[in-house]
Amino acid sequence: MVDLLADLKKRMHIFHNSEDDNLQRILNESQAYVKDKTGFDESNERAKTLVLERARYAYNDSLEFFEDNFLGELLGLSITQLKGDSEDGET
Repeated sequence: MVDLLADLKKRMHIFHNSEDDNLQRILNESQAYVKDKTGFDESNERAKTLVLERARYAYNDSLEFFEDNFLGELLGLSITQLKGDSEDGET
């Protein structure tokens, strides 16, 4: 989880620690959102990218644009999850 915070700070060019609590809260919300929408967590690289991007949108008070801008990626990852479930014999 610390690595994800470090990745977000690097992505957003934040070099101080004063916002770490807020950034961690945003990351937690973003992780829950991506897992709920796709079934994947941040151990999947594509899901991790979506978590970081959603956190970036949340930090910049632009969250209302995230789903429209990343709908293709969210759906693609969801379909990947469905295909994996089908191959495992689950429905």
